Amino acid sequence: MLMRMLGNLWRRAPAAKPRLAADPEVQALLEQAQACNADGEADEAIALCRQALEREPGNAHARLIWVRALMPGELYRQVLRRIHEHVRPRTYVEIGVSKGDTIALALPETLALGIDPAPKIARPLTPRTRIYAETSDDFFARYDLKAELGGLPVDLAFIDGLHHFEFALRDFINLERYCARDSTILVHDCYPLDEPTARRERVYDFWSGDVWKLVLCLKRYRPDLALHTIGTAPTGLAVIRNLDSASGVLAANLGRICEEFIPLPFATIEQHQPEELNLVANEWGAVRALLGTA
Repeated sequence: MLMRMLGNLWRRAPAAKPRLAADPEVQALLEQAQACNADGEADEAIALCRQALEREPGNAHARLIWVRALMPGELYRQVLRRIHEHVRPRTYVEIGVSKGDTIALALPETLALGIDPAPKIARPLTPRTRIYAETSDDFFARYDLKAELGGLPVDLAFIDGLHHFEFALRDFINLERYCARDSTILVHDCYPLDEPTARRERVYDFWSGDVWKLVLCLKRYRPDLALHTIGTAPTGLAVIRNLDSASGVLAANLGRICEEFIPLPFATIEQHQPEELNLVANEWGAVRALLGTA
């Protein structure tokens, strides 16, 4: 729903004056914010969105305009498509398939596995795509992923399940065991917008949860990883490489890590978010360089 709203908002002509708020003053602020962003005045657009949110804290349009000012360029699904077409993975694993919008990006030659406890696939998938209707924890407890992939490692994976740090962490641990050094794991929702939408509990429609803590955790406990976050709307996309299937650091310290990072407040990163989350510009040249391929 969020991506549909985002697309609809930015396909409309400014002259159409879409209804962005019930409060006329908030409506005026958001129309001005849209105009500023269209003119390349991102900082002014963000400031106006913040003013609107002071009056209407739950206004989704304010956050959608804000995020497009903050993270211009292609949306994350478009970036994912480019990554699939560039890497051309033999194997692909996606955790959290929902309606199938992103697993449908798998190429015809790719052996793709999707894991979701309640998939509602609404898009055509390739004949080489299989969906497992169960939680990722249950899947990894029941299956040998290497066997499911015909003996091949995971070339490309995408974590987009529950928006909680500890679930994303366990998914990363489980996936890395089946990766090669030059495999790539992508993680959605790693660049939050503001404090209310970066909480563990969902307050508003726009929500990234606390998956962002995974970046901080990996920087501390796995400095050997190559870890960056692409600034792609709506909530960023982490790219993790230089993987080590033999590493046991995270699994051995799982309890301590959860105790350390789950209580971490958004204020920890708020003032230096780009540096803390290893932000990379949403430009294909910069993204391609992260993938380690020509």
